[in-house]
Amino acid sequence: MELPDPVRQRLGNFSRTVFRDSTRTGPESSEAADNEMVSSLPLQMSLYFNTYFFPLWWVSCIMMLHMKYSVLPDYYKFIVITVIILITLIEAIRLYLGYLGNLQEKVPELAGFWLLSLLLQLPLILFLLLNEGLTNLPLEKAVHIIFTVFLTFQVISAFLTLKKMVNQLAAHFHLQDFDHLSAKGDVRRMRSCIEEL
Repeated sequence: MELPDPVRQRLGNFSRTVFRDSTRTGPESSEAADNEMVSSLPLQMSLYFNTYFFPLWWVSCIMMLHMKYSVLPDYYKFIVITVIILITLIEAIRLYLGYLGNLQEKVPELAGFWLLSLLLQLPLILFLLLNEGLTNLPLEKAVHIIFTVFLTFQVISAFLTLKKMVNQLAAHFHLQDFDHLSAKGDVRRMRSCIEEL
């Protein structure tokens, strides 16, 4: 049993009013909303270039550490080696989650990518960049700054992409809930929802 056209139009208007993102432009039909891609092209491009930049960053960090290793105090030797190992392990996981979450529009993976970027990678790279006791060489500062710019851009764009994905999933969930009500034939409950509109 299908909904009558006036009821369908009111429910469509209701869902567009409640769940529509004010920044979204484009077609307002519910069929287009189901097929809309919310993955972020700028985020994907940033992840792509970061994948090629990271080995360059890693090689330059190892070379610079080798050059200044004898000058560093013992505790800084241990800290820098530990931080580089942590950044390397986290970066592999982070890039994988970013690719998977963005391309396949999976919210948990993209949220994990965002959290790893914001809570672990960004503080670690800022430690390497801003700590005066490490006696950073010019090449080291340059690659750390580029890596920090990548991370900052990815944190911002992943947050915006997550927001769009969650809004789309919430709208899709509520539309499915309305479809489920109409399939069950719960006309009284639907009438009360429509009367509230």
